[in-house]
Amino acid sequence: MSRAALFSPEELDRHGFLGERVMVWQPRGGYRSGADTVLLAAACPAEPGQSVLDLGCGAGVATFCLASRVGALTLHGLEVQSAYADLARRNAESLGMAMTVHEGDVAALPSALRAVGFDHVIANPPYHDGRASTAPVDPGKDRAFRTDAPLVVWIDAALRRLVPGGWLTLVHRTDRLPALLGALEGRAGAIAILPLAPRAGRAADRIILRARKGAAGPLVLHAPFVMHDGPKHERDGDPLSAAAEQVLREAGPLVF
Repeated sequence: MSRAALFSPEELDRHGFLGERVMVWQPRGGYRSGADTVLLAAACPAEPGQSVLDLGCGAGVATFCLASRVGALTLHGLEVQSAYADLARRNAESLGMAMTVHEGDVAALPSALRAVGFDHVIANPPYHDGRASTAPVDPGKDRAFRTDAPLVVWIDAALRRLVPGGWLTLVHRTDRLPALLGALEGRAGAIAILPLAPRAGRAADRIILRARKGAAGPLVLHAPFVMHDGPKHERDGDPLSAAAEQVLREAGPLVF
């Protein structure tokens, strides 16, 4: 892809995560990472010295939040959109973190990536299947939210890149849980599921799932992680729950 197709400085702004411990450049009008990305990073049980692959890394936010919390990790990312892959490299350089960013599709991994095994794979697969029926406001944002590759392809790519006993951690819509579990059947176990509820008493619309390659442990469904205090949204800057504040602002791990 030509440099002309990459983001210009005027198209970007800098945004802070983890209480501004991690400052990254993101497109003003394109796909921008949010709370799901930070929760994904917080849920990964990586330890110093291990290796991590972020499938669909975008601008690298999940990877950088994870590395900021854990410390020394070998970092790789896969991104299909060249502009976002380039942005992840720029962000890694500005943060002083070494990250190898591969460009390619999850359905056809680059050969350099197929040659590497990882202790952890993290992923926030697009939440919707297929292309939009109408022209998107921003093509990059649409590509980040929609995919032609079904979830089974994402799970297969992740498990193939994990070493035996390696961990897959991902965040997705609750209604896609049957598809996720079906794709993991017979290949990964010790599955733990953490529902993400916007408020106490509300249905969880997202889940974080963690599974271990080749393990045979039972599935555990945890109590919901509640994002906000109060029964309803009443004002801008709606208060986070104490648990969410600890994870999203104070860089705490998401333990479950």
